[in-house]
Amino acid sequence: KRAAKAAFDRVAVLNQIMSDYEPESELSKLSNLAGSGKAAKISDELCSVLDRAQALATQTGGAFDVTAGASVQLWRRARRVKRLPPQYVLAKALKTVGFHRLKLDAKKCTAELTGPGTRLDLGGIAKGYALDEALAVLKKHGLRQALVSAGGDIVAGAAPPGKEGWRVALIALREETKPEFLWLTNAAVATSGDLYQFLEVDGTRYSHIVDPRTGTALTEQRLVHVLAPDAITADSLATAISVLGPSEGLHLVTGDKRLGARVALGQVRVVESPVFRAWPR
Repeated sequence: KRAAKAAFDRVAVLNQIMSDYEPESELSKLSNLAGSGKAAKISDELCSVLDRAQALATQTGGAFDVTAGASVQLWRRARRVKRLPPQYVLAKALKTVGFHRLKLDAKKCTAELTGPGTRLDLGGIAKGYALDEALAVLKKHGLRQALVSAGGDIVAGAAPPGKEGWRVALIALREETKPEFLWLTNAAVATSGDLYQFLEVDGTRYSHIVDPRTGTALTEQRLVHVLAPDAITADSLATAISVLGPSEGLHLVTGDKRLGARVALGQVRVVESPVFRAWPR
């Protein structure tokens, strides 16, 4: 119980640092300085996550981009009011997006948002970081055989006694499809898709996942699973692959035997990387 409480306490601290919902969070305060010409000293945790985010932004040509907060907020509101954002409003928000607008000094842990109106959103990476941190806390308390789960993302430590791993079910695009199971040990799996969060207008389905390069929500239904050594890698890659699609996205896991990915499209086509295909079931 002490270990679990300590893990939850650690997640609560990280939420106060990285939430874009909390107006007093460190992330929100950094966003509020956008365009002021001021660089802020930031926590080691935020610095670490932003450093990883910028590396993936560069690798994906901006398909993963934590400066897309203004666009993300418009689509979040659209799902709430069940109405598409006006095109001119989307265009205005898009002008505030671009990972080059975030100047990060990872050694000194300072960050500056160079353009006015730029908002940070860590929705595709912070949850994974929090899961890794929670598992690290449990391990410090001597609980190496543990699993931590948070809405679509899971990270596992050592296997339970007498088991080959933690048995994890993967959801499918169609509810009637039987779940597939994987064995997870000292690894993470992340799921990205619009099964539960979407907006439907005039027969078109708009995902909660926004392409930062266009400022528009994805309209092709995709369900992505990523296997990785840790949750921050799985979480961020799942988001990036959702935006890029299978042909470009699976290149992100090619050549690394620790990374596997599967993309299901529109209930008819499934594309898997070799590592995902070979994962213990």
